[in-house]
Amino acid sequence: MSANLIMLITIGVLTACGVYLLLERVVSKMLLGMILLGNAVNLLILTLGGPDGKPPIIAGSDTSPEGMADPLAQAMVLTAIVITMGLAAFVLALAYRAYMLTTTEDITNDPEDAQVASRREREDPEL
Repeated sequence: MSANLIMLITIGVLTACGVYLLLERVVSKMLLGMILLGNAVNLLILTLGGPDGKPPIIAGSDTSPEGMADPLAQAMVLTAIVITMGLAAFVLALAYRAYMLTTTEDITNDPEDAQVASRREREDPEL
């Protein structure tokens, strides 16, 4: 089995960029890093799934598996795409909440946030 060298180099570059962005301290860059890393893993799964082939289910033809594409890699990638988008939505919600807490001083609507903010000020008086 021979893999496409350009595809493997692309996967390596996406992985390297994703890891670099995950190590940043900005939430938006971490989100982009997670998305890049997820796409790199999806491409890796599809590359390792084997060469292109006939569809796995063909009506009225022989059932020999020679030349058929492996549907497992495609199913795993579809599942990984859904998980990555759910994780991205969760990180976006966390980033929005952190932005709202750190840039606005008006946190009186939520008493639990006021307790956390007062505890934070007692621990570090520079804030």
